[in-house]
Amino acid sequence: MSPRRPDPVDVDRLLDDPGTGIIVCCGSGGVGKTTTAAALGIRAAERGRRVVVLTIDPARRLAQSLGLTELDNTPRPVAGVDTSAGGSLDAMMLDMKRTFDEVVLAHSTPDKAAQILENPFYQAVSSSFAGTQEYMAMEKLGQLRAQADREGTWDLVVVDTPPSRSALDFLDAPKRLGSFLDGRFIRLLMAPAKAGSRAYMRVFAFGANLAATTLSRVLGGQFLADVQNFVAALDTMFGGFRERADVTYALLKEPSTSFVVVAAPERDALREATYFVDRLESEGMPLTGVVVNRVQQLAAPGISGSRAAAAAEQLEDREAAAGGRPALTSALLRLHADLAQIVSRHEGHVRRFALSHPAVPLSTVPASSTDIHDLPGLREVGAALARE
Repeated sequence: MSPRRPDPVDVDRLLDDPGTGIIVCCGSGGVGKTTTAAALGIRAAERGRRVVVLTIDPARRLAQSLGLTELDNTPRPVAGVDTSAGGSLDAMMLDMKRTFDEVVLAHSTPDKAAQILENPFYQAVSSSFAGTQEYMAMEKLGQLRAQADREGTWDLVVVDTPPSRSALDFLDAPKRLGSFLDGRFIRLLMAPAKAGSRAYMRVFAFGANLAATTLSRVLGGQFLADVQNFVAALDTMFGGFRERADVTYALLKEPSTSFVVVAAPERDALREATYFVDRLESEGMPLTGVVVNRVQQLAAPGISGSRAAAAAEQLEDREAAAGGRPALTSALLRLHADLAQIVSRHEGHVRRFALSHPAVPLSTVPASSTDIHDLPGLREVGAALARE
């Protein structure tokens, strides 16, 4: 008796449940998280939910299909969505630096904020520091949920997590930020601001001065000064960073949150999905299921790849014996044989993942012949997710 395949993800039940307040689409980069998030958002809105979708750097044509012609940190209505069921759809793209600036402005005095925003090191950190995008995605999620609770603007937030190399970067962002803020290097740089100039001299008299001199030579004196000024100005905000990270992390564990792990039908992407599923289960976070995108299918599944290749070879031999060129039919048979190999590989990867996680709902979305770049395409993805 063969093992039972996991049940598919019940997408419409998830979207129709008023208790679902947040859907997080997570996974490694390049697996279709943005498309999945947008498709879920449109399907939910057209089924009566008031939805906001937070996307992270979508492809240009997909962004345009959502009415996002430029990077915009403000949720805006998506034109063309059927609102007859009473729903609505807003969408936004995360502007990492602007979100960081908003945090600074909201949680520090005007003088401190100006000092931080003008600091060259802050300008570099807010744009490119490792993990900043993941942390700011969590910050923006917290802001959107708070606004929804406060103003009743939306009843569902759909999040497309950043295109990180590792699927775990999103969940690890708060911990990594805390490690950075508590690190020895940061504590060393904070010593002058906390202890005053006289204590500063005592601290650095026993080796720290040598470390600072070395850093100055390696990094440049002005750069080190910028770092010290940045840390001193940001000192009062450190507790706020941790507190908000803890609140958002707790929010992710609530029953109203649902994680949808997105993967591609390839070994590395499904390995990342396995890491994420295991992490969610170990931390008690609500996992709805796994969606495997871009699964290749055959237009004529009744013809095996080996039969197609054999038929192509016979046609080519016949044409060669007659002195002619290979027929179009043989080229099509070769293409079918190649696609059959891809189908077999995809099915094998998905099957092995399913056998390793028999209790995790699993759905597949067929590969599209074109890029998904408009609302009809997103509706087709939503229909495939709902198995229509």
